[in-house]
Amino acid sequence: MVKRGTGKKEKIIIFDTTLRDGEQCPGASLGTKEKLEIARQLALLGADVIEAGFPIASPGDLEAVKLVARNVKGPVICGLARSNKPDIDAAREALRLARRGRIHVFLATSKIHMKYKLRKAEGEILRLARQSVKYARRFTDDVEFSPEDASRSEREFLFRVLEAVIQAGAKTVNIPDTVGYAIPRQFGQLISQIRERVPNIHKAVISVHCHNDLGLGVSNSLEAVLNGARQVECTMNGLGERAGNASLEEIVMTIKTRKDVFKGMYTGINTRQICKTSRLVSKLTGMIVQPNKAIVGQNAFRHEAGIHQHGVLRKRTTYEIMRPEDVGFGGTSLVLGKHSGRHALEDRLRKLGYALSKAELDKIFLRFKELADKKKEVFNEDIAAIIEDEILVVPEIYSLEAVHTSSGTKTIPTATVRLRKGNEIFQDAACGDGPVDACCKTIDRITGIQCELLEYSLKAVTGGKDALGEVNVQVRAKNRVVTGRGASTDIIQASAKAYLNAINKLLFRKPPKVKGE
Repeated sequence: MVKRGTGKKEKIIIFDTTLRDGEQCPGASLGTKEKLEIARQLALLGADVIEAGFPIASPGDLEAVKLVARNVKGPVICGLARSNKPDIDAAREALRLARRGRIHVFLATSKIHMKYKLRKAEGEILRLARQSVKYARRFTDDVEFSPEDASRSEREFLFRVLEAVIQAGAKTVNIPDTVGYAIPRQFGQLISQIRERVPNIHKAVISVHCHNDLGLGVSNSLEAVLNGARQVECTMNGLGERAGNASLEEIVMTIKTRKDVFKGMYTGINTRQICKTSRLVSKLTGMIVQPNKAIVGQNAFRHEAGIHQHGVLRKRTTYEIMRPEDVGFGGTSLVLGKHSGRHALEDRLRKLGYALSKAELDKIFLRFKELADKKKEVFNEDIAAIIEDEILVVPEIYSLEAVHTSSGTKTIPTATVRLRKGNEIFQDAACGDGPVDACCKTIDRITGIQCELLEYSLKAVTGGKDALGEVNVQVRAKNRVVTGRGASTDIIQASAKAYLNAINKLLFRKPPKVKGE
């Protein structure tokens, strides 16, 4: 293992192959413009090398690599090529306008690949490897060589191939675990042996490219780093052939979080761009990120268990080893569900603006637990509804007497509303984007309260064409958020009732008090 503790800073080069190996994930095909959009975001992320594609694979891939090479500044732009002149020529053409270009040449070195795929002997493989690197060096000083299926190759032959390609001019030698066969201890030993047994290895950067067939892609990559690898090939969200590649975000955040293990090591990645990059890749490839995915999954910083929530409320680091803000997440989220406890509910009530007595909190907590047993997650509007049902007794300050609307294709939607307040009758009219909006604006004019409609939902309570419809709204005024409900066979009337119900709650100023009133 590489000795640590010297205090020397060592950069781990992040080689992103989302646009090449990641795109090989079944169903993840990308168009030329989509590749460019992702490449630009990878540059913002701080990737050192972007493998933009396999130029010989198709005219579209050739054009995509050209477009990325021409338009993306900062990272080295890389094109993949097999060990033959047509592939290398295609890579050269694709990278011609790159500010910094790299040709990545590969050739299998395992017995199973040489026998069944290539049908070539060791001597021929050695000759082709050396010859292809020399040819690629005619076009760029930055040549990388990968002995495909290195983890299943015979060690002595692998060492001879690496020595030969370095002599031929390769500046980076990549050790792929092509089929995800390696386990961390053995893969780390392989990297260590390469450092010890390849005489000219000091002239090249050791890279690794690990697949995830056994779920060990990240573990193998990190073990390789601890044993001397200084470049890691990886993809956003772990996309790639079959079970995917080592995940970029997991590699980067492990090195950043476990500085006690990866002493003096760092990457150039702007970690606050991780979530943004992950979501872009997911959106453009159509490959959904699993909720429990490390670092970027939607549940990565969400807590439901009461014990965990209590700990996080007291001290975030009790159950979080990194800050969500450091990877671009909005923040920690306490999910209210059947496993949640009083501390989480009390915290949510406080954030919603409710200041309850202990007796009121006890009553609300019992209702909350009953509801949590019936649904997976309890949302803010659910809590507000419980508060209104259990604590608030809202008098009908304003009641709806009548509503009339007019709208049509070439008619400006208008509503006339008549309200009663005690013995007084108020009537006004207003225009809006639609009949419901016009009703709400008219009610605002009469009551003098300007509300922002946050949510609106309509559902049928009964069946048939004359079904009773229930409207639920959530409105905000003066830093208060309340919900309202209304039901009628007339959708417009149900909407007006729901909105007015929310207005009455805003006008009612009795305990429990809401902060800021």
